[in-house]
Amino acid sequence: MKAADSTLRSLNGLNFAIAAMQAGFGPFVSVRLTANGWDPGAIGLVLSASAIAAVAAQVPSGILIDRFGAKRPMAALAILGNMVALLMLTLAPGFLLVLGAEVVQGGSAVGLSLAVAAITLGVSRQERLGERLGRNVRFGAIGASLGTVALGLIGTWIAPGAAFLLAAALGVPALLALRGIRHDDLATAHRRTAHHTAPLPHLRRSPPMPVGHLLRQRGLLALLGCMALFQLGNASLLPLAATAFAHEAGRRADFITAAAVILPQLLAAALSPRVGVAAQLHGRRLLLMLGLAAVPLRALAFAADGSIPFMLLAQLLDGIDAAAIGVLLPLIVADITHRGGRFNLALGLAGLASSLGASLGTTLSGTIADHAGLPAAFLALAVAGLAAILLVWALLPETAPLSAAYPAVANGTRAS
Repeated sequence: MKAADSTLRSLNGLNFAIAAMQAGFGPFVSVRLTANGWDPGAIGLVLSASAIAAVAAQVPSGILIDRFGAKRPMAALAILGNMVALLMLTLAPGFLLVLGAEVVQGGSAVGLSLAVAAITLGVSRQERLGERLGRNVRFGAIGASLGTVALGLIGTWIAPGAAFLLAAALGVPALLALRGIRHDDLATAHRRTAHHTAPLPHLRRSPPMPVGHLLRQRGLLALLGCMALFQLGNASLLPLAATAFAHEAGRRADFITAAAVILPQLLAAALSPRVGVAAQLHGRRLLLMLGLAAVPLRALAFAADGSIPFMLLAQLLDGIDAAAIGVLLPLIVADITHRGGRFNLALGLAGLASSLGASLGTTLSGTIADHAGLPAAFLALAVAGLAAILLVWALLPETAPLSAAYPAVANGTRAS
């Protein structure tokens, strides 16, 4: 049994709209703060506040969704939180106001990502989860690209604050798309997948595994370490590059930052469904290592040549890791929790590890940039990215089930 076409289209639209809305955060914040005289250390501090808020929200959000199945309500609250944070950023960028906006955004982004992953697990056929996750990444990448174009043009030709206002308005179509995901399709998840967590709580066949048992699983522990190191290297790469753009390009910085986001997003949109299919056919581990390799390569390229054209070219590599992590992280977590449940808690723990790595990375890279310059900061981030690859190679087992368990995928048929 497949979910209604209207629900699957609404899920596509939800991923598109929230990615377009969230394009208002990240590098655009760095560009605006740099233009207002903020140094890299101060920018790293407020970005770290967002990551700290995400740390606090990860596990509680995962527990709530696992326990109560509150997928759509959690997503709606998170969309509203993002809208509030963007409206705060339209005002004069005083320290406390920016700090508050980043905290609200960090917590809201966590609830939204976990809720969308839970919805996807519930409406996907078991043998198509990888490709469905790939489509999530595709529509998210397209939404981020188009949203970034619009925000970059408005920030360049009208006013930087107007870009944040437009991003907040994009929350309205996100809420409408969420409303189009039918409750009946979420309630019949047990007919499409044997995953323990996918059905609504009262339809699950057994209690979930104890939390202690989940935390002793080697695959999960290796994945958590991998994600912490990956985000330690990845999270501040583009914000640091945006700082360089702001210093060298002046009023064109918003437009250049937009290009640095759009080009890899287009590559991620092209690659992500193929990554999902390949992961179902050939396993997760090798694909994950290939995706992770984009971080040290990009960081080394930024350190070697700080010219804007070369950095934009190197930034294309971000599309590879975006496609790989966007598909493989929830897919590996689904593998690990297939029989025992606690999918959202495990995904929240992965997000927690990512947030801790991102928080440490933005603070350290900003400090290194202040004292030793941007090339030294990029080299430090390359080391972290390389460590993530080595951890997967040494400790993460293959989690994919045998391809015989997915005959439809093995025969090459398309996802519903």
